[in-house]
Amino acid sequence: MSITAERKTALIQEYRAKEGDTGSPEVQVAILTERINNLTEHLKTHAKDHHSRRGLLVMVGQRRRLLDYTRRKGEQRYRTLIERLGIRR
Repeated sequence: MSITAERKTALIQEYRAKEGDTGSPEVQVAILTERINNLTEHLKTHAKDHHSRRGLLVMVGQRRRLLDYTRRKGEQRYRTLIERLGIRR
């Protein structure tokens, strides 16, 4: 269900804004999206896992708040990010 350290490092490398960037909204949204996708697959086979379902809803809400923040800071950054991640909005 969780992402591996190698995958997380790859996501950071791909979405960072500059060298050493690990906490920008783009990186955080990319990591959350990966976790959300993994948990969604888990819930397809384990439909009655309500504890994990609540965690999924919390992560989706956090990603939504980060995306709203990114949109306020720069519309182009937001559009580029959702396009790269394949998130519909």
